[in-house]
Amino acid sequence: MLRLYSILLSIVSFVLPISGWFSKKMHLFVQGRKNLIERIRSKRNPQDKIVWIHAASLGEYEQAVPIIHSLRKEYPSYKIWLTFFSPSGYEIKKNTEEVDYVSYMPLDTMKNAKQFIQALNPELAIFVKYEIWPNFLKELEKQNIPSVLIAALFRPNQSLFKYPNSFRSKALRRFSKIGVQNNESLSLLKKIGYTNAILSGDTRYDRVIEQTDRDNRLDFLDRFCNNARLCIVCGSTWGEDEEVLLEFIQSAAEDIKFVIAPHQIQVSRIEKLRSNLKKKSCLWSEHEDVDLENSSVFIIDTIGYLGRAYAYASIAYVGGAIGTTGLHNILEPATFGIPVLYGRNTEKHPEAKELAQAGGGIFVSNATQVNQTLLKLTTDTQYRESKGDKAKEFIQMRAGATEKSMGLLQQYLKK
Repeated sequence: MLRLYSILLSIVSFVLPISGWFSKKMHLFVQGRKNLIERIRSKRNPQDKIVWIHAASLGEYEQAVPIIHSLRKEYPSYKIWLTFFSPSGYEIKKNTEEVDYVSYMPLDTMKNAKQFIQALNPELAIFVKYEIWPNFLKELEKQNIPSVLIAALFRPNQSLFKYPNSFRSKALRRFSKIGVQNNESLSLLKKIGYTNAILSGDTRYDRVIEQTDRDNRLDFLDRFCNNARLCIVCGSTWGEDEEVLLEFIQSAAEDIKFVIAPHQIQVSRIEKLRSNLKKKSCLWSEHEDVDLENSSVFIIDTIGYLGRAYAYASIAYVGGAIGTTGLHNILEPATFGIPVLYGRNTEKHPEAKELAQAGGGIFVSNATQVNQTLLKLTTDTQYRESKGDKAKEFIQMRAGATEKSMGLLQQYLKK
């Protein structure tokens, strides 16, 4: 099966350039991998000791950041090479100063795996959460390079556990060490015979706790929120999220302000949103030229500000789970000690259920529930603050995953 998998990926690699004609994202995907091995060889200093970290996209990158910071502090003699699979991750972080090198990761063919690993020659390979690359893991093992999966999260319905003799399950067992987020994941690994794993937790908790220690001030939100009693931040929203929020936004008291950060920055979508709003709205792209204090809705039509925007919120709504796209990061707002609303499409996000059970998160299914819940939160100060306190406590109690994850890596690194 591994050979068939490799053949299919080789065929895909020939077809992908055609798809780039019709999709900007696929065009970036293809162009970013052109002459990749040659570019790695030209960038890599042969004298460097490399730790390679692979993150599929931005979410996994955020989980890796606490590890990156710890590696920088504890093992300064190593260089960090970060790879992405998704253009949405690479394009945003290709110039980050958090690491020494950033590149794409090629498709998981046998040839690519051999050439990439020979060119990079890392001392250690670190994969984040779901990243199981059969050919790369096989080649790493062949070249005696240790590989560690951190912040891993598994579910019983995954094919890895339904078919324990599949090539992907065999690939999973090639990891030198695995750190998992919860006990269920640990039990699933034991069922397929993998015992070199520990319960290390989710590094995203450490990441969002870091955010509260930073300067989160934003001049434009200082001005926008100046005369507001409450601010509700709606993060990573899709069209269906904005539809269920609209009724409350239209009817909310004048001293309640809204910040909306759409997940996709598309002019047509944002124009549609603004046209449906009866209240005065403004965009980040025009904030220098408008009267922010007299606007009720601020739409962030750019990237990079959402994490800090949550610092201004009294309540947060996080998008993705009302529809089928999947829940975005609810830990970012929860760390600021505010109640967090989100939809019910959260199968892949156990933290959503856990936050709700802890009292800091609230499930909503439709516009009526959103309206009723926000009305309660905005009129009952004690209820709102109690929910917020429980959200913050939920985050704080789960700190420490970075230290445990670093424990998995230490035996492979030298100070």
